[in-house]
Amino acid sequence: MSTLFPANYWTLAMAVVVPATVYASIIDYRERRVPNWLNAALAALGLAAQFGYGGAEGLWRSLGGLLIGFGVLIVPWLMHAMGAGDVKLMAAIGAWFGPQLTLMSFVLGALIGGVIGVIIILVGGKRQQALANFGTILHKCFGRGTAFSEFGSVRSFGTTTTLLPYGIPLTIGSLMVLGARYLEWSVVL
Repeated sequence: MSTLFPANYWTLAMAVVVPATVYASIIDYRERRVPNWLNAALAALGLAAQFGYGGAEGLWRSLGGLLIGFGVLIVPWLMHAMGAGDVKLMAAIGAWFGPQLTLMSFVLGALIGGVIGVIIILVGGKRQQALANFGTILHKCFGRGTAFSEFGSVRSFGTTTTLLPYGIPLTIGSLMVLGARYLEWSVVL
């Protein structure tokens, strides 16, 4: 490996993934979107880094993580429950993390998102609206012909509730997993 790059893959991952995902979260918070150029650059760098450090095996690991990251959020996007930028951000993170760490990042991010959502509801005094929205979501998921329609979409809740930019919990979960991996902590699924 060249002297331009760290000897340890996870040091490079920390140097790239941390600022990129924090920046993505800031943009997501301010603008409710994650730019395609940022997701594409993060994914491309992840694929290149995995290949550079691990050869063909690293590239396959990277592609597997990218597909897992994309796969875990594509159905919610198809259901209009989140933006495409969040799906692409998780896929880009997956290019760096590989399949297992990507899945762990998603699960942790989802749990963190749930906790943040409950806090937003409680602090904002929006319990009644949240219950009504939950009823709409249940109808969307189990109603005939509504699952993949605009009915009960994130956009439809935009004026009645506080929306959580999902790039934020995805970033928090991913950075926690990345930090644990960098520090070589044992993490169990």
